Amino acid sequence: MFYICSNCGFGSGSWIGKCPDCGKWNTLKEQPNFEKSSKERSEAVKKITITSLSKVKNSKKSRLSTGIYEFDRVLGGGVVPGEVILLTGQPGIGKSTLVLQAFQKLKVLYISGEESAEQVKNRAERLSVNLDNLSFSADLQIESIIGSLDELKNEIEIVIIDSIQTIYSKDVEGPVAGVSQLKEVTKKIVNFAKQSNLPILLIGHINKEGEIAGPKTLEHFVDCVLEIEGEKVSNFRLLRASKNRFGSTDEIGIFEMKQKGMSEVKNPLVFLETEKKLEPGKAIVGVSEGNRPFFFEIQTLVVPTNFMNPRRVVKGLDFNKVQLLLAVVKKNINLPLDRYDVFVNVVGGVSIKSTAADLGLIASLISSFKNIALPANSLFIGEVGLLGEIRPSYMEEKIIEESKRLGFKKIYSSKLIKSVKEFNSVIPVKTGIHGSPPTRG
Repeated sequence: MFYICSNCGFGSGSWIGKCPDCGKWNTLKEQPNFEKSSKERSEAVKKITITSLSKVKNSKKSRLSTGIYEFDRVLGGGVVPGEVILLTGQPGIGKSTLVLQAFQKLKVLYISGEESAEQVKNRAERLSVNLDNLSFSADLQIESIIGSLDELKNEIEIVIIDSIQTIYSKDVEGPVAGVSQLKEVTKKIVNFAKQSNLPILLIGHINKEGEIAGPKTLEHFVDCVLEIEGEKVSNFRLLRASKNRFGSTDEIGIFEMKQKGMSEVKNPLVFLETEKKLEPGKAIVGVSEGNRPFFFEIQTLVVPTNFMNPRRVVKGLDFNKVQLLLAVVKKNINLPLDRYDVFVNVVGGVSIKSTAADLGLIASLISSFKNIALPANSLFIGEVGLLGEIRPSYMEEKIIEESKRLGFKKIYSSKLIKSVKEFNSVIPVKTGIHGSPPTRG
C-alpha cells in the first residue's frame, strides 16, 4: 500500500495521521494498485527527441502593448504571446484595478473567483474601461477553462484569472488553494499558454510574511512575477518584477491611486515635498531604478532610549542593512547609538532596494543625532562598505547629471567624500544651523 497527501503530494509507505511535510491532519489517502500503475507507466516510457539548436528556427514574437507605458516598461516592452504573468500584492493594494486599466485596449476574458460579474462591471465603469472588450466568467475548474479557451483563443487576446488560489482541478484531491491543487492548476495553465500562444495573467495572494501564498514552485512555473508595493494609506504604488524571462528585473513602474484608478507617474521628484524645509534628520537620496534616476526622502529620528535594549524601527529600507550601517557609524564616528532608539522611514510608503541610499541614511542619522539640519538642496548618493568607505553606486554619473538638472546644489557622493569619517566632518559646517545632540532623560 502507498499513501499520498492530498494537500502537498507527500508519499508514505504507511498511513500517518499528520503529514510530516505540510503538517495537515488526515490528508494521507490510500492509492490503490500503486505498484501496478507504476509498472504500466514504466512500460509506456518513450525515448526523448533530440534536436540540434543550429537547426531550430528563430521565432520573433511581437509584444502586445497595454497602452500604459509604466506597465509595459516593467514587462520589458509589453506582453509576449504565450507568456504567463503572476501579479501579487497585499489585499486592497489595487491589483484588479491595475489589470482592468492596463488591458482595456485588448480583448480580455476575465475569470474571477473573488468577485461577481456585477462587481467587476461596477469597477470597470468607475474606471471608464471599455466594456465591449471585456468578457467575464465565474467558472473555476481548470479543465473546463482550458477546454473553452481552446475554442475562444482566436477571439481573445489575453486571459486574466483573479485569483489563482480559487482555481481547482478535478484530477487532484485536496482543498482548493492547497499545494497539490496550485501546482497542478498552474502546470496546466502554463502548458496551455505555450501551446496556444495565448498570454495569461494570474493574480495571486500573499501571506502574512509577504510571500506568494502557496508553493515557491509557483514562481518557477510562470514567466514573469510582478509585485505591487505601497502602503494603503499612501496614494503611491510601485510595480516591480522579481522575475522576467522576456525582460529586465531592474525597471519599476510608478503609479498614483486616484478616485478613477491608477495614473502613471513620470516625475522623478514626486516623492519629495514641494516646499523644502531645513529639518534635522531629513536627507534626500538619489537611486537608480532600471534606467531612471529617482529621488526619495529618508527621515531618521534618534532619541534617548528608556529600555535596556534600544529600539530599531525601520520602514522602507532593509532592516538588516540598517543594522549594518548603524554598526559602521558606531565604529567609525563613535556615536553612542546603543543608548538611543533609532526610527527610520522612507516618505511615501515605498521601499528602496538600491544600495545608493546608504550614504543618505547615514546623513539623516548623524543629522538627527546632532540636531543639525543638512544643507539645503543637498543630495546623497553612495554605497557604504563595512570598513566605512564610500563606494560608487550603480549609474552614479547619470543620477548626478539628473540631479543637477533638477536644481540640487550640493551633491555628496563617492567622488566628493571617500569615507564615513570624512563625511562626518564635512556635513555640519556647511549648514549654518547650530544644535546639540539630544541628552538622555
